[in-house]
Amino acid sequence: MIPLKDENPGQTFPLMTLSLIALNIIVFLYQLFLPLHEQQAFVMTYGMVPAELLGSARRFHGDIPSGLTLITSQFLHGGILHLAGNMLYLWIFGNNIEDVLGKFRFLFFYLLCGVLAALAHLVLNPFSDVPMIGASGAIAGVLGAYLVTFPGARVLVLVFIFFFVTTMRISAFWVLAFWFLMQLFYAAGSVGGGGTNIAYMAHIGGFLAGLWLVKKLRPGLKWKK
Repeated sequence: MIPLKDENPGQTFPLMTLSLIALNIIVFLYQLFLPLHEQQAFVMTYGMVPAELLGSARRFHGDIPSGLTLITSQFLHGGILHLAGNMLYLWIFGNNIEDVLGKFRFLFFYLLCGVLAALAHLVLNPFSDVPMIGASGAIAGVLGAYLVTFPGARVLVLVFIFFFVTTMRISAFWVLAFWFLMQLFYAAGSVGGGGTNIAYMAHIGGFLAGLWLVKKLRPGLKWKK
């Protein structure tokens, strides 16, 4: 299932959601037009490398503190499909969580979910020298918050059934619960020796962080049906 839109109109102008989307696109375009030999250095400098962050490997690239890469890595992407998929989810679900939390609290929530997602990846890959990049962990936090805040909202999804493609309107609960279960399934497969270049544990960590943080940042928030 690929979500196309939700039937849950925002109440305010989604300034932070649009700003995050714009910043991700700007960084990607900057990265894209770097000379090829500089693109790798750019990713190694601003991506989160677990072994460097934990000090088990020397940091050879860049002059920013390794801890800062927990933030900077959230704005790098490995390709146009990686970027487009992340921005689609942020565009569909981000505005409503921005409404719930308020603009600056939403920005804090988004970045913190991204940091906690990166730490979830780091726990299982402490000696990895492969940089982790992408907004997926932070956006997974938005999805977790949406699941418990607007579970009954209808989402238009593109569904692939063997050779047939159709659209359906499904409650957000089932769309996002299915997404989370798929992350668990793929994460289990990668731990079992399947190997992957996707940080599924970051998705899981970000999602769980979003479930928890949205209530903490809005103590009086009542879940909607």
